[in-house]
Amino acid sequence: MSRIAILVPGKIHERVLTRLKESFDVIEADPSTLDAEAAGKIRGVAVSGTFDAAAIDGLANLELISSFGVGYDGVDARHAGAKGVIVTNTPDVLNDEVADTAIGLLLNAIRELPRAENWLRAGNWKPGQNYPLSRFSLKGRHVGIYGLGRIGQEIAKRLEPFKVRISYHTRTRHPAVPYGYYPSLKDLAGVVDTLISIVPKTPQTHKTINAEILSALGPDGVFINVGRGWTVDEDALAEALKSGTIGAAGLDVFYDEPDVPASLLDLPNAVLLPHLASGSVPTRNAMADLVVDNLIEWFGKGRALTPVPETPAKG
Repeated sequence: MSRIAILVPGKIHERVLTRLKESFDVIEADPSTLDAEAAGKIRGVAVSGTFDAAAIDGLANLELISSFGVGYDGVDARHAGAKGVIVTNTPDVLNDEVADTAIGLLLNAIRELPRAENWLRAGNWKPGQNYPLSRFSLKGRHVGIYGLGRIGQEIAKRLEPFKVRISYHTRTRHPAVPYGYYPSLKDLAGVVDTLISIVPKTPQTHKTINAEILSALGPDGVFINVGRGWTVDEDALAEALKSGTIGAAGLDVFYDEPDVPASLLDLPNAVLLPHLASGSVPTRNAMADLVVDNLIEWFGKGRALTPVPETPAKG
Protein backbone atom coordinates (compact mmCIF):
# COMPACT_ATOMS: atom_id res chain seq x y z
CA MET A 1 0.00 0.00 0.00
CA SER A 2 1.33 3.46 -0.87
CA ARG A 3 1.92 5.81 2.02
CA ILE A 4 -1.38 7.66 2.14
CA ALA A 5 -1.57 10.58 4.57
CA ILE A 6 -3.89 10.13 7.56
CA LEU A 7 -4.70 12.98 9.92
CA VAL A 8 -5.01 12.41 13.67
CA PRO A 9 -6.40 15.70 14.99
CA GLY A 10 -6.11 15.04 18.73
CA LYS A 11 -5.60 12.48 21.45
CA ILE A 12 -6.46 8.92 20.45
CA HIS A 13 -5.74 5.40 21.68
CA GLU A 14 -2.02 4.69 21.34
CA ARG A 15 -2.73 1.43 19.50
CA VAL A 16 -4.39 3.44 16.72
CA LEU A 17 -1.24 5.50 16.21
CA THR A 18 1.06 2.47 16.37
CA ARG A 19 -0.89 0.52 13.77
CA LEU A 20 -1.52 3.52 11.51
CA LYS A 21 2.20 4.24 11.28
CA GLU A 22 2.78 0.74 9.93
CA SER A 23 0.75 1.50 6.78
CA PHE A 24 0.27 5.26 6.46
CA ASP A 25 1.97 8.61 6.82
CA VAL A 26 0.44 9.94 10.03
CA ILE A 27 0.01 13.67 10.56
CA GLU A 28 -0.83 14.63 14.15
CA ALA A 29 -2.21 18.16 14.01
CA ASP A 30 -5.21 20.41 14.40
CA PRO A 31 -6.69 20.64 10.89
CA SER A 32 -7.03 24.42 11.22
CA THR A 33 -3.23 24.75 11.50
CA LEU A 34 -2.45 22.94 8.23
CA ASP A 35 -1.33 24.86 5.17
CA ALA A 36 -2.99 24.18 1.83
CA GLU A 37 -0.29 21.78 0.65
CA ALA A 38 -0.42 19.62 3.80
CA ALA A 39 -4.21 19.66 3.91
CA GLY A 40 -4.38 18.55 0.28
CA LYS A 41 -2.36 15.42 1.01
CA ILE A 42 -4.74 14.09 3.64
CA ARG A 43 -7.16 11.42 2.47
CA GLY A 44 -8.21 9.89 5.79
CA VAL A 45 -8.81 10.90 9.39
CA ALA A 46 -8.67 8.88 12.61
CA VAL A 47 -10.45 10.74 15.38
CA SER A 48 -11.65 10.29 18.94
CA GLY A 49 -13.95 13.21 19.62
CA THR A 50 -14.93 16.14 17.46
CA PHE A 51 -14.51 16.64 13.72
CA ASP A 52 -16.88 19.33 12.50
CA ALA A 53 -18.00 20.67 9.14
CA ALA A 54 -15.24 23.26 8.99
CA ALA A 55 -12.59 20.60 9.51
CA ILE A 56 -14.14 18.47 6.78
CA ASP A 57 -14.30 21.42 4.38
CA GLY A 58 -10.62 22.14 4.97
CA LEU A 59 -9.52 18.79 3.55
CA ALA A 60 -10.28 18.83 -0.17
CA ASN A 61 -9.18 15.23 -0.83
CA LEU A 62 -10.67 13.63 2.28
CA GLU A 63 -12.30 10.24 1.67
CA LEU A 64 -12.91 8.63 5.06
CA ILE A 65 -13.22 9.65 8.71
CA SER A 66 -12.71 6.72 11.09
CA SER A 67 -14.19 7.57 14.48
CA PHE A 68 -13.21 5.83 17.72
CA GLY A 69 -16.41 4.87 19.57
CA VAL A 70 -19.87 3.62 18.80
CA GLY A 71 -21.28 7.12 19.28
CA TYR A 72 -20.11 9.54 16.60
CA ASP A 73 -22.09 12.67 17.45
CA GLY A 74 -18.86 14.67 17.54
CA VAL A 75 -18.38 14.06 13.82
CA ASP A 76 -20.63 15.94 11.40
CA ALA A 77 -21.53 12.77 9.53
CA ARG A 78 -24.40 14.33 7.62
CA HIS A 79 -22.13 17.05 6.24
CA ALA A 80 -19.47 14.48 5.44
CA GLY A 81 -21.97 12.30 3.61
CA ALA A 82 -23.18 15.25 1.57
CA LYS A 83 -19.61 15.76 0.40
CA GLY A 84 -19.05 12.10 -0.46
CA VAL A 85 -16.90 11.44 2.61
CA ILE A 86 -17.33 8.11 4.42
CA VAL A 87 -17.67 8.09 8.22
CA THR A 88 -17.14 4.91 10.22
CA ASN A 89 -17.52 4.08 13.91
CA THR A 90 -16.70 1.09 16.13
CA PRO A 91 -19.96 -0.75 16.87
CA ASP A 92 -20.41 -4.29 18.23
CA VAL A 93 -16.87 -4.72 19.61
CA LEU A 94 -17.93 -2.87 22.78
CA ASN A 95 -21.50 -4.14 23.11
CA ASP A 96 -20.72 -6.79 25.71
CA GLU A 97 -18.58 -4.53 27.87
CA VAL A 98 -21.16 -1.74 27.98
CA ALA A 99 -23.98 -4.20 28.69
CA ASP A 100 -21.96 -5.75 31.51
CA THR A 101 -21.36 -2.30 32.98
CA ALA A 102 -25.07 -1.53 32.87
CA ILE A 103 -25.82 -4.66 34.90
CA GLY A 104 -23.03 -3.82 37.33
CA LEU A 105 -24.39 -0.31 37.84
CA LEU A 106 -27.88 -1.69 38.35
CA LEU A 107 -26.74 -4.14 41.04
CA ASN A 108 -24.57 -1.54 42.73
CA ALA A 109 -27.35 1.03 42.82
CA ILE A 110 -29.97 -1.40 44.11
CA ARG A 111 -27.85 -3.30 46.65
CA GLU A 112 -25.59 -0.36 47.69
CA LEU A 113 -22.47 -2.46 47.14
CA PRO A 114 -19.99 0.45 46.81
CA ARG A 115 -21.33 2.03 50.01
CA ALA A 116 -21.10 -1.30 51.82
CA GLU A 117 -17.48 -1.76 50.72
CA ASN A 118 -16.55 1.75 51.86
CA TRP A 119 -18.28 1.06 55.18
CA LEU A 120 -16.17 -2.08 55.62
CA ARG A 121 -12.92 -0.36 54.60
CA ALA A 122 -13.61 2.38 57.13
CA GLY A 123 -13.42 -0.24 59.89
CA ASN A 124 -17.12 -0.28 60.73
CA TRP A 125 -17.65 -4.06 60.57
CA LYS A 126 -17.30 -5.22 64.15
CA PRO A 127 -18.93 -7.88 66.32
CA GLY A 128 -22.60 -7.05 66.56
CA GLN A 129 -22.34 -4.25 64.01
CA ASN A 130 -23.52 -5.07 60.49
CA TYR A 131 -24.15 -2.94 57.42
CA PRO A 132 -27.85 -1.99 57.21
CA LEU A 133 -30.07 -4.08 54.99
CA SER A 134 -30.38 -2.62 51.49
CA ARG A 135 -33.71 -0.94 50.92
CA PHE A 136 -34.14 -2.41 47.44
CA SER A 137 -33.79 -5.74 45.69
CA LEU A 138 -33.61 -6.68 42.03
CA LYS A 139 -36.09 -9.45 42.73
CA GLY A 140 -39.50 -8.83 41.19
CA ARG A 141 -38.55 -5.67 39.34
CA HIS A 142 -39.94 -4.44 36.03
CA VAL A 143 -37.04 -3.06 33.99
CA GLY A 144 -37.61 -0.66 31.14
CA ILE A 145 -34.92 -0.20 28.49
CA TYR A 146 -34.88 3.15 26.74
CA GLY A 147 -33.25 2.29 23.40
CA LEU A 148 -33.26 -1.31 22.17
CA GLY A 149 -30.42 -1.18 19.69
CA ARG A 150 -27.49 -3.58 19.71
CA ILE A 151 -26.36 -2.71 23.23
CA GLY A 152 -29.90 -2.43 24.55
CA GLN A 153 -30.63 -5.96 23.36
CA GLU A 154 -27.46 -7.24 25.02
CA ILE A 155 -28.56 -5.63 28.29
CA ALA A 156 -31.97 -7.27 27.97
CA LYS A 157 -30.39 -10.70 27.40
CA ARG A 158 -28.31 -10.28 30.54
CA LEU A 159 -31.38 -9.31 32.53
CA GLU A 160 -33.36 -12.42 31.58
CA PRO A 161 -31.59 -14.77 34.06
CA PHE A 162 -32.45 -12.35 36.88
CA LYS A 163 -36.12 -13.23 36.29
CA VAL A 164 -37.21 -9.61 36.01
CA ARG A 165 -39.92 -8.37 33.68
CA ILE A 166 -38.48 -6.48 30.69
CA SER A 167 -40.11 -3.79 28.54
CA TYR A 168 -38.73 -1.16 26.20
CA HIS A 169 -39.26 2.02 24.24
CA THR A 170 -37.39 2.85 21.06
CA ARG A 171 -38.15 4.64 17.82
CA THR A 172 -38.83 1.40 16.00
CA ARG A 173 -40.63 -1.59 17.46
CA HIS A 174 -38.78 -4.92 17.28
CA PRO A 175 -41.42 -7.58 16.57
CA ALA A 176 -39.00 -10.46 17.10
CA VAL A 177 -38.06 -9.66 20.70
CA PRO A 178 -40.10 -11.11 23.59
CA TYR A 179 -40.33 -7.87 25.56
CA GLY A 180 -43.22 -5.50 26.04
CA TYR A 181 -43.18 -2.42 23.81
CA TYR A 182 -44.39 1.04 24.83
CA PRO A 183 -44.88 3.75 22.18
CA SER A 184 -43.49 6.58 24.31
CA LEU A 185 -40.91 7.03 27.05
CA LYS A 186 -43.62 8.41 29.33
CA ASP A 187 -45.73 5.30 28.81
CA LEU A 188 -42.73 3.10 29.62
CA ALA A 189 -41.77 5.06 32.73
CA GLY A 190 -45.33 4.84 33.99
CA VAL A 191 -45.30 1.03 34.19
CA VAL A 192 -41.70 0.17 35.16
CA ASP A 193 -39.79 0.72 38.40
CA THR A 194 -36.35 0.56 36.80
CA LEU A 195 -35.21 2.49 33.73
CA ILE A 196 -31.99 1.90 31.80
CA SER A 197 -31.06 4.52 29.20
CA ILE A 198 -28.91 3.50 26.22
CA VAL A 199 -29.97 5.98 23.53
CA PRO A 200 -27.53 8.05 21.44
CA LYS A 201 -27.07 11.80 21.47
CA THR A 202 -29.57 13.28 19.01
CA PRO A 203 -31.77 16.39 19.05
CA GLN A 204 -34.71 14.11 19.87
CA THR A 205 -33.08 12.64 23.00
CA HIS A 206 -32.01 15.92 24.64
CA LYS A 207 -32.97 15.87 28.33
CA THR A 208 -35.75 13.38 27.72
CA ILE A 209 -35.09 11.98 31.20
CA ASN A 210 -36.74 14.88 33.01
CA ALA A 211 -38.76 15.51 36.17
CA GLU A 212 -41.92 14.06 34.63
CA ILE A 213 -40.26 10.79 33.63
CA LEU A 214 -38.48 10.43 36.97
CA SER A 215 -41.67 11.08 38.88
CA ALA A 216 -43.40 8.36 36.88
CA LEU A 217 -40.79 5.82 38.09
CA GLY A 218 -41.89 6.40 41.67
CA PRO A 219 -40.10 6.30 45.05
CA ASP A 220 -38.84 2.74 44.51
CA GLY A 221 -37.57 3.71 41.07
CA VAL A 222 -34.00 3.20 39.91
CA PHE A 223 -32.45 4.98 36.94
CA ILE A 224 -29.34 3.74 35.09
CA ASN A 225 -27.57 5.60 32.29
CA VAL A 226 -24.88 4.06 30.08
CA GLY A 227 -25.89 5.99 26.96
CA ARG A 228 -25.28 9.73 26.92
CA GLY A 229 -25.40 12.38 29.63
CA TRP A 230 -27.09 14.58 27.03
CA THR A 231 -30.26 12.55 27.64
CA VAL A 232 -30.65 13.60 31.28
CA ASP A 233 -31.81 16.77 32.99
CA GLU A 234 -29.22 16.46 35.77
CA ASP A 235 -30.82 19.11 37.97
CA ALA A 236 -34.10 17.22 37.86
CA LEU A 237 -32.32 13.93 38.57
CA ALA A 238 -30.43 15.32 41.56
CA GLU A 239 -33.65 16.75 42.98
CA ALA A 240 -35.52 13.48 42.41
CA LEU A 241 -32.81 11.53 44.26
CA LYS A 242 -32.59 14.05 47.08
CA SER A 243 -36.34 14.31 47.62
CA GLY A 244 -37.05 10.59 47.35
CA THR A 245 -39.02 10.96 44.14
CA ILE A 246 -36.89 8.01 42.97
CA GLY A 247 -34.80 5.69 45.09
CA ALA A 248 -31.41 5.39 43.41
CA ALA A 249 -29.40 5.96 40.25
CA GLY A 250 -26.29 4.60 38.57
CA LEU A 251 -24.55 6.83 36.03
CA ASP A 252 -21.58 6.23 33.76
CA VAL A 253 -22.12 9.35 31.63
CA PHE A 254 -22.74 13.02 32.33
CA TYR A 255 -23.95 16.10 30.50
CA ASP A 256 -20.68 18.07 30.54
CA GLU A 257 -17.91 15.53 31.01
CA PRO A 258 -15.66 15.42 32.90
CA ASP A 259 -17.58 17.89 35.11
CA VAL A 260 -19.94 16.07 37.44
CA PRO A 261 -22.43 18.30 39.29
CA ALA A 262 -21.82 18.62 43.02
CA SER A 263 -25.54 18.00 43.48
CA LEU A 264 -24.94 14.44 42.27
CA LEU A 265 -21.58 13.92 43.99
CA ASP A 266 -23.16 14.71 47.35
CA LEU A 267 -25.88 12.06 47.06
CA PRO A 268 -25.44 8.71 48.85
CA ASN A 269 -28.02 7.02 46.59
CA ALA A 270 -26.14 7.75 43.35
CA VAL A 271 -23.46 5.39 42.02
CA LEU A 272 -21.16 7.37 39.73
CA LEU A 273 -18.56 6.10 37.25
CA PRO A 274 -16.13 8.12 35.05
CA HIS A 275 -17.49 7.04 31.63
CA LEU A 276 -15.74 3.68 31.63
CA ALA A 277 -18.41 1.33 30.28
CA SER A 278 -16.13 0.16 27.46
CA GLY A 279 -13.01 0.79 29.52
CA SER A 280 -11.17 -2.52 29.52
CA VAL A 281 -7.88 -3.18 27.75
CA PRO A 282 -9.31 -5.90 25.45
CA THR A 283 -12.32 -3.84 24.40
CA ARG A 284 -10.44 -0.60 23.82
CA ASN A 285 -7.83 -2.51 21.80
CA ALA A 286 -10.60 -3.99 19.65
CA MET A 287 -12.04 -0.52 19.11
CA ALA A 288 -8.62 0.81 18.14
CA ASP A 289 -8.13 -2.04 15.68
CA LEU A 290 -11.48 -1.34 14.03
CA VAL A 291 -10.57 2.34 13.59
CA VAL A 292 -7.42 1.32 11.73
CA ASP A 293 -8.99 -1.60 9.86
CA ASN A 294 -11.64 0.71 8.40
CA LEU A 295 -8.89 2.88 6.92
CA ILE A 296 -6.90 -0.09 5.66
CA GLU A 297 -9.95 -1.67 4.01
CA TRP A 298 -11.03 1.58 2.41
CA PHE A 299 -7.68 2.48 0.91
CA GLY A 300 -6.75 -1.11 0.13
CA LYS A 301 -10.05 -2.54 -1.12
CA GLY A 302 -12.36 0.44 -1.57
CA ARG A 303 -14.84 -0.58 1.10
CA ALA A 304 -15.62 0.52 4.66
CA LEU A 305 -16.20 -2.13 7.32
CA THR A 306 -18.57 -0.19 9.58
CA PRO A 307 -19.99 2.87 7.77
CA VAL A 308 -22.56 4.92 9.65
CA PRO A 309 -26.06 5.40 8.17
CA GLU A 310 -25.24 8.87 6.83
CA THR A 311 -22.36 7.50 4.74
CA PRO A 312 -22.62 7.55 0.92
CA ALA A 313 -21.12 4.04 0.64
CA LYS A 314 -21.94 0.74 2.26
CA GLY A 315 -19.53 -1.75 3.70
